Order: sequence, then structure tokens, then C-alpha cells
Amino acid sequence: MAFELACALSDVPTDEALGVTVGGVDLAVARHEDEVFALQDLCSHAAVALSEGEVEDCTVECWLHGSRFDLRTGKPSGFPATEPVATFPVEVRDDGVYVDVSSTLNGVRPS
Repeated sequence: MAFELACALSDVPTDEALGVTVGGVDLAVARHEDEVFALQDLCSHAAVALSEGEVEDCTVECWLHGSRFDLRTGKPSGFPATEPVATFPVEVRDDGVYVDVSSTLNGVRPS
């Protein structure tokens, strides 16, 4: 695994997402309670940034049509999205959030 620095942990407020680019992959880094997640920053339905959506109950909502994606699995929990988004391994070290974009947790490759 090749973890790269994505952002400072302090840059990601609890229950919010931050758009970053790591290794050429656009990511939404989201923080829910004490966990940090990284998923592709692109809704599988409408191709808009998930980092601009609301984080709630370990999901992020696409701001355009309201689809919600599980931060852990990338699976959509409601229409209109039917396809998951890629999720990536995350490590928090000191105040840094590191993401490995060379492999996905759910087998979905970023588009």
C-alpha cells in the first residue's frame, strides 16, 4: 500500500467532507464521529462532487439529486444512484490524513 498525504485532519470538520486530489484521483475525505473515510469525489449518478454534500449517519448526500452513499462501502442507499463509488484505505497519523489510491476497499475503480 502506498499511502499519500491527503490533508490535515484539522481541515476536515466532524460530519463534513473536504474535496482533495491524491495521485490524480479526486477524493471526498469525510469525517464522521471519530472515523475518517475517503471515497471518489464523484456521484455515480450525476457526476457532481460528493464533497459538496452533507455528511450524516455515516453517509454523504449528493447535493444535486439527493442520493446518499455509505462512507464505509461506497454503496448508494437510495435512488436515483444505483452504482457504488470507490472507497479507499485511510490512515490518520498525527494530524495527517493519508489515503492509498492504488487500491480500493470495495473493488470499484475510480472513473
